[in-house]
Amino acid sequence: MATEPILAALDVPAVPLRRFSAPAALADYWALTKPEVNFLIVVTTFAGFYMGLAGQAQDFPFLRMMNTLLGTLLVASGTGTLNQYIERRFDAQMRRTSRRPLAAGRLNPSAVLWFGIALSVVGSVYLAAAVNVLASLLAVATLLSYLFLYTPLKRRTAWCVLVGAMPGAAPPLIGWAAASGKLSLEAWILYALLFLWQFPHFMAIAWMYREDYDRAGYRVLPQEEGTRARFLNWQTLLPLSALMPLSLLPRMFGHSRAVFCVVALLLSGGFFCYGGEFVLKKSRSAARQLLAASIIYLPLLFVLVAVPRG
Repeated sequence: MATEPILAALDVPAVPLRRFSAPAALADYWALTKPEVNFLIVVTTFAGFYMGLAGQAQDFPFLRMMNTLLGTLLVASGTGTLNQYIERRFDAQMRRTSRRPLAAGRLNPSAVLWFGIALSVVGSVYLAAAVNVLASLLAVATLLSYLFLYTPLKRRTAWCVLVGAMPGAAPPLIGWAAASGKLSLEAWILYALLFLWQFPHFMAIAWMYREDYDRAGYRVLPQEEGTRARFLNWQTLLPLSALMPLSLLPRMFGHSRAVFCVVALLLSGGFFCYGGEFVLKKSRSAARQLLAASIIYLPLLFVLVAVPRG
């Protein structure tokens, strides 16, 4: 190439030019938004919205619901994009994340930064204009606490999981605020369900990829083996134990059928069993099973909460 002598003289490494592909670039920008996480955000936001209607379901506000989900998804997508921008150098050191678009060098960091900012700002303004200010403020608080509290703490202390679970549990609050314009005790019960769910979910991920996290300098688990084992045990079993009775509380919302309690207990009991197996074995397969159970449990529980009352 004609530019190679110039680059050599300037002591700049020559980087092979790659042919631009619009579909590949679009796929990379789509991946930045973390669509697999957004699915759970949609489910939990909708559950909060539906339950927050407080008996208005006979005249269901479909337009407001769609505006709520769209605005929340935009902010969540912006948060995921900005998180990958902040952590791009560390993602490149982990096998699990090294193929992400920014970590792999397929996208320009400044373009990704502005893409994340644009999504976040548009989503926040859209929620304020099309839904209400409270829903927008909750979304903004979630974004800021996730990016500027949880994200830097991941490199400092294993208690980052506790901090990260707070903004991570916000989607049902946003949905509830969008439906009713306020937050009630029932909204905080949904928040508590999602808050507790995150601990066993993340413990499974942290164990499966502990070498990766250590290599990148993340302190999501204690470094000492004995402390790490106790930390995993408590962070897995204690939240799972609390989820079982807490999952019955949505009956307060008007679910009068006993089938709700039976199904909720079966879901929570099964989730607890996978958590117990993980704590006993601490194997990759047990962690993978717990992770799968968590991904199945959450949408099923929130769909159960949001089914028509009778």
